[in-house]
Amino acid sequence: MKKIALRLFSIGILLFLSTVYIHAQNPISWDFKLSDAGNGEVNILATATVEQGWYMYDTKIPDGGPNPTMIEFDEIRGAIAVGDFKSIDKEAKVKFDEIFQMEIGSFTNSVTFAQRLKVTDKAVFSVIGNVRAQACNDQTCTPPLPVDFTFSGSNLPATLVVTGSATEVISGTETASLIAAEPILQTESVISNVTTEPVDSDVLWTPVIEELQALSNGDDLANASLISIFLKGLIWGFAALLTPCVWPMIPITVSFFLNRNKKSRKKAIQDASIYGLSIIVIYVTLGLIITAIFGASALNNLATSPVFNLIFFALLLTFAFSFMGAFEMVLPASWTNKMDSKVDSSKGWLSLFFMAFTLALVSFSCTGPIIGWLLVDAATHGNFMAPTVGMFGFALALSIPFTLFAIFPSWLKTLPKSGSWLNTVKVVLGFIVLAVSLKFLSVADLSSGWGILDRDIFLAIWIVLFVVLGVYLLGKIKLKGDSEMKNVSLTRLVLAMLSFAFAVYMIPGLWGAPLKPLSAIAPPLSTLDFNLTGESKGQVFDDYETGMAYAAREGKPVLLEFGGHGCVNCHKMDATVLAEERVKNLIEDEFVFIVLMVDERTRLPEILEVDDAGKSTRLRTVGDKWSYLQRHKFGIQSQPYYVVLDHQGKPLSPAHAYDESVDNYVEFLQTGLRNFGK
Repeated sequence: MKKIALRLFSIGILLFLSTVYIHAQNPISWDFKLSDAGNGEVNILATATVEQGWYMYDTKIPDGGPNPTMIEFDEIRGAIAVGDFKSIDKEAKVKFDEIFQMEIGSFTNSVTFAQRLKVTDKAVFSVIGNVRAQACNDQTCTPPLPVDFTFSGSNLPATLVVTGSATEVISGTETASLIAAEPILQTESVISNVTTEPVDSDVLWTPVIEELQALSNGDDLANASLISIFLKGLIWGFAALLTPCVWPMIPITVSFFLNRNKKSRKKAIQDASIYGLSIIVIYVTLGLIITAIFGASALNNLATSPVFNLIFFALLLTFAFSFMGAFEMVLPASWTNKMDSKVDSSKGWLSLFFMAFTLALVSFSCTGPIIGWLLVDAATHGNFMAPTVGMFGFALALSIPFTLFAIFPSWLKTLPKSGSWLNTVKVVLGFIVLAVSLKFLSVADLSSGWGILDRDIFLAIWIVLFVVLGVYLLGKIKLKGDSEMKNVSLTRLVLAMLSFAFAVYMIPGLWGAPLKPLSAIAPPLSTLDFNLTGESKGQVFDDYETGMAYAAREGKPVLLEFGGHGCVNCHKMDATVLAEERVKNLIEDEFVFIVLMVDERTRLPEILEVDDAGKSTRLRTVGDKWSYLQRHKFGIQSQPYYVVLDHQGKPLSPAHAYDESVDNYVEFLQTGLRNFGK
């Protein structure tokens, strides 16, 4: 169990933090060509070269296993796919995998896969697609990254002889225009099939970035987003101080500085300041690495990716079980020992930097999930600098106490000593991490449409977790590392009462109560199986062009929202602002409401090829299309994002972002109405 847990931990952490290497240099390189297979058929030969130390999976993997190597077609013209995509030059090496508990085939070095095509018309022959393969080594795995290929009639072998001239199209069509006239997605609460008049798509997709800036009078939503993530980082940083991996480091740090500066007060202040700055530099560097990895769109795509959220769910489960005493999770001792030796052998500011690095390594088993939550939250903001700003807030909060205690070591006497209370903190943190991990499973579930974690199931699990937590705090459950408890302290009693009260508060949510404080975490009310409230969300469009055309027919302005299934703040806004009677009635009576989910994974009926900031990009899913619309037309990528539009797609008021003030949202809507009336 320990070996499996540590492997999951390594895969999750390294997958997130080393994506810069993975995206910049895929461990698998591909070469594609066509060969004559006889009888009017050709083979697409895909030769994969795997870097030393890495391996890739076979094309046939049992259910419940890792991602198999696969081929996908966006378009096939003048041909028909025949047979399966498989290796033709070597057999996969099959062995038992401890994590997946099954026999799995894999390849190393080089392997050639083939997909056979029956050519029906050489004149119109065209193939566009990609292959996806997951690469792994002993520490981490890459996502199944797509690698595109394209063939036309000029690439066909000269020896190919074709009989017949029927043209076949089996997957996709030729590159479509950007705007699809028909609605793409339909749900119970979303209307897309109304009768509408034709709209000028070119006008609706025209960028309005300058108009929005003029209306905003210099207000910058991106800056507001950065302030929000900085404050969250600050809060998480102070919270991390109470973890059992960080708290004991305070007296160790004080001892280090007392031995270092016994006489000079000025030198003590200088060294403590350098030490604090070193902590900030280390964590901000981590944020800069994440910033260097992703652009605005890729950040959001990663945070809402079902694969990533499932990996992070497994990672947090591992952390939670570790905190509860199932096993000990620490970084390799050689890492901290090496840092300790650097501290002893270095002088001046360099020794202070290595001391700060030792703190980061020793505390990582507790701060790891906190940093993970922070970076994922930063990713959903869509701002390029969000991870760096978030890590700066986290590091600043973490460094302040260490710096102050290093300057004023006498304060140490006022702190409670380490003891059994720290193990209790660790177990409580384990319960909280276990509860929060379900959020990431919920995001993957909502994005993929599996329906395995509806709101009532989610809340039922949370109710049980917090009841058990309350029982633990009363001393009725004893876990590994807990000491004998003769009496229940007042603090534990109060915390137990709060835990029970929270569980009772959630019970009405099983039958439709909104539970506004949980709106950012729990699945939306629309997923509830048994809803006694019977409330309707009114008429909501999930297709941009359809909604705009309907607004033109009805003579109403448009309220356009960009949201996401995995967008925490979107769910908050839905429950705390848009559900308020004033806002709800105003939207239903005066606006046509369009909600576009940027992480919707439903495939588009046609692959759309667009120019995205000078780079050719293929839009394959509904979410891809709406994400492109947001950054192309409005020049921003964060969610939630609200804007009031006229019938030509022009903004009528400054854009609105996450803000739980109902009054501010009403003013935003009324400003749009006033300008529409003019």
